[in-house]
Amino acid sequence: MTTSQDNKIRVKLRAYESSLLTKSCETIIHAADRTKAKVIGPIALPTKRKIYCVLRSPHIDKDSREHFEIRSHTKIIDIYEPSSQTIDSLMKLNIPAGVDIEIKL
Repeated sequence: MTTSQDNKIRVKLRAYESSLLTKSCETIIHAADRTKAKVIGPIALPTKRKIYCVLRSPHIDKDSREHFEIRSHTKIIDIYEPSSQTIDSLMKLNIPAGVDIEIKL
């Protein structure tokens, strides 16, 4: 039984808004299903939180501070046995702005 690792496309999606991320995952899965490729995912990775601490007034009160956070959501989709039609349909997709896509063959 031989399995080749060349027959896999890994799509990694990152966004600050989870709703944009789920919509773009649905469009990628729908495009891969139309070309009859095997799709596994979307697999949600842990959300990364970046917290910033800012002084409210820079001159007087050092104890008065505000905290802001940015959450980055990440999902992975694996596409097995892709054809040339699958790759063409993935390249022609309209993904919303704010979603970062990383494709590995």
